[in-house]
Formats: sequence, C-alpha cells, structure tokens
Amino acid sequence: MSGRHNFIIAIDGFSSCGKSTLAKALAKKLKFAFIDSGAMYRAVTLYFIRHNIALDNQEAIDQALNEIHIDFIPNAVKTEIHLNDEDISEEIRQMYISDKVSDVSAIKAVRTAMVAQQQKLGSRRNIIMDGRDIGTTVFPDADLKIFMTADPKVRAARRYLELTEKGEDVTLEEVVENLANRDRIDSTRAESPLRQAEDAIVLDNSNLTPEQQLHFVEEEYLKVKASRIQA
Repeated sequence: MSGRHNFIIAIDGFSSCGKSTLAKALAKKLKFAFIDSGAMYRAVTLYFIRHNIALDNQEAIDQALNEIHIDFIPNAVKTEIHLNDEDISEEIRQMYISDKVSDVSAIKAVRTAMVAQQQKLGSRRNIIMDGRDIGTTVFPDADLKIFMTADPKVRAARRYLELTEKGEDVTLEEVVENLANRDRIDSTRAESPLRQAEDAIVLDNSNLTPEQQLHFVEEEYLKVKASRIQA
C-alpha cells in the first residue's frame, strides 16, 4: 500500500452482477464516497451517440473527451451522475447505451481519460469504486479488492427484471445476447481488460441476497482495517 491515508475498496466483475448495488449499500454503511466508474463510461457513450462521434475517428474522440465533464452530485435520495451539468442518471441505463458502452470503453483514449478522473476522485477520500479494472488498473494498491461473478442465467434474469420494471420493451433473449457480447468485449479488449486481480477476493453472488453480500464484504473490510491498525 502507498503512503496515502484514505481507504480504497475496489469492486470489479462482470456486467449485471450487482456491483453498483453492493457498492452503494457498502458506501452508505461505512460512510464512504461511492464512485460508479461504469456510469462514467456510459456518460461518454451517451455524449458520443448524441454528437455522432465515430469510434474510428481519433481526432473527433480526442476533441469530445476534452469537452466531457462528469460529476457525481449527492442528494437526499441518491447520487446523480451529471454530464456537463445535466442529470443523466436514468438516460445512461437505457438499453441503447448498454449496447454501445463496451465498444466505447475499449478505446484507449477513453480509458486513459476516465482512469485519470477516477484516480483524482480517489486521491483524498475514503471511497468505494466499482467497475471492470479498478483493482488492476485504476487502484492496483486498493486496500480491499472484491471480484464479483454470478451465473450468466442469473445475471440475465436480474438485468431483464431491472429493465422491464423501468418500462423498457426488451426480451430476455436480447438481454442474454447483450451480456454475452459485453463479457466478450470487456474480457478481450487490449486496453485494461476485465480480469481478476491476484489479490482480489471472489464473491459469487448467484445464490446470495443483497444483505448476505453486504455482510460478506463488510467482514472482509473489518479484517483489513484491523490488520492496518495492528501494523
């Protein structure tokens, strides 16, 4: 661990494993700041779609990244994600964003820009950040690393329920295909691929309730905290 004094928890894993749900609950319990790195890539994806940025046009990508400002604004109910001062919290969860976000996330310039923002966000505060490469690339010296996974069928069912409850017209087959495609892109991309850090603790939540997952990670946090005090 570096000479910093803040505590960093990195939660990585596959799409629709409940990373953000767990991270939010844990942040609330521990009174840590929660940073949803996936939301940042979704925000970039939304901006690219709105401005017709071609993913093979490096000049346009670089210019767009200079014009993208992402903020996390907490309120009494939740933390809003703002893109250039616009609350896009709901918009970035739409299926048309999910279909494109892995392709956008695979672009080196995009990842470089977002990693720099993420590291800045975690430089002083106690934070919990979830994503694909938090424990391997963004914060390789994180105090606690969790790698989440779940049965693909369970993940698809969860995501389908989430989308249909929001009124989206989508089939289970479309969700299964979307998740399989995102897994493939996330795991095989050249830039910061999804992989388990060697010192990460695996959490398979296929058959665990949100409460059981929270308890599991909280216990791991207390172990690390106790070892830091003893050191």
